[in-house]
Amino acid sequence: MIPYPETLWQIILMAVLLIAAVINAVHQAEVIAHKTGEPLGTLVLAISVTIIEVALIVSIMLSAGVDGALIARDSVFAAVMIVMNGVIGVSIFLGGLRHRVLSFRIEGTNSSLAVLIALAVLTLVMPNFTTTTPGPTFSNSQLMLAGVLSLVLYGTFVFIQTVRHRDYFLPSHDVALADPEVHAPAPSNTKTAVSVVLLLVSLVAVVLLAKALSPSIEAAIDSVDAPRSVVGIAIALLVLLPEGVAATRAAMANRLQTSLNLSLGSALASIGLTIPAVAFISIFFDLPLSLGVDSLGMTFLALTFLLSLLTIAIGRATVLQGVVHLVVFAAYLFLSLVP
Repeated sequence: MIPYPETLWQIILMAVLLIAAVINAVHQAEVIAHKTGEPLGTLVLAISVTIIEVALIVSIMLSAGVDGALIARDSVFAAVMIVMNGVIGVSIFLGGLRHRVLSFRIEGTNSSLAVLIALAVLTLVMPNFTTTTPGPTFSNSQLMLAGVLSLVLYGTFVFIQTVRHRDYFLPSHDVALADPEVHAPAPSNTKTAVSVVLLLVSLVAVVLLAKALSPSIEAAIDSVDAPRSVVGIAIALLVLLPEGVAATRAAMANRLQTSLNLSLGSALASIGLTIPAVAFISIFFDLPLSLGVDSLGMTFLALTFLLSLLTIAIGRATVLQGVVHLVVFAAYLFLSLVP
C-alpha cells in the first residue's frame, strides 16, 4: 500500500508518478490493440481499468461499513458522466478541430448505447421507484436480480462485440486504409506479453496513487465546503485518466470508432461489472447499499442519453457535438459542487 502524502512535495511527486503511469498504460494498451486488432484492444483497457476500480470500491465498502453505502453509486454515476460527456466531448472536439468531420459505424455505437441505457436505468434509476424497501435502495432479491441482469447484458454485449458482429465495431474501410498503424508490422508475442504485464502494473499504480492522493483531495474539497460526492468524482477522474487519454489520442488520429469503442466500453464495464460485484458484497456481508441517483442525477442521465442518441444518429461528428457534450459535462461538474 502506498503511504498517504504528508507534504506538498510528496503530493507533487505522486502526481508526477500518476501522470507517468497513465502515459505508460496508454502506450501498452496501444501495443496490445495493435497485436489483437479492434475491438479486442480497446476492450482490454476498459475491462482492466474497471476490474481494478471495482476492487477499489469493494475495499472502501468493506472498510467504511455504513458510511460506504453511497460509494458504489457515486463512483458508477460519476464514471458514466465523465466518459459520456467528458471523454467523448474532448475526443470529438479535438478530433473535429484537426479533421473537421469524424466518421464512425452507427451499428456498433448504437448497440453499445442501447445496452448502456438499459443498464443505467435498471441500476441507477429503478431503485428510486421500488416500494419493497424505503429510500433509493433494492431489497436483497431485487439487488440479486439487478446484478444478474447486469452480467447478462454486459456478457451478451462482449460476445456481440468480439465474436458475433465484430465488424460492427471496426472502423470504416476508408478510415482503416488511411490509418498508418494498419500497415505497420504487428508486435511479437513476447513484446505483447510484456505489454500486458506492464499495462496491469501501470493500472494498479494509477489506482493506488489515486487512493493515496484521495485524502489530499478530500481535504481540498472540505476546505470549500463541497458535497462529499465530489470526492467520488475526483477519484473517478484520476482512475479514468488512461482511458480518457487513449480515447482522445485515437480521435485525434482520425480513429473516432476506436475512441467510441473505448469510451462506451468503459461506461458499460463500469456498470456491468461493478453492480454485480457490489451486490454480492452487500448481500454476503449484510452491508447497506444505495444505488438510486437523485432527481438532478436522473435529469443528467436523461439529457446525456438523449444527446448521445442525437450525436450518433448519422455516423458523423463535428466540433459542435463535442462542444455540446462538454457544456453538459461542465454543468454536471458545477452542479455537483453547487447542488
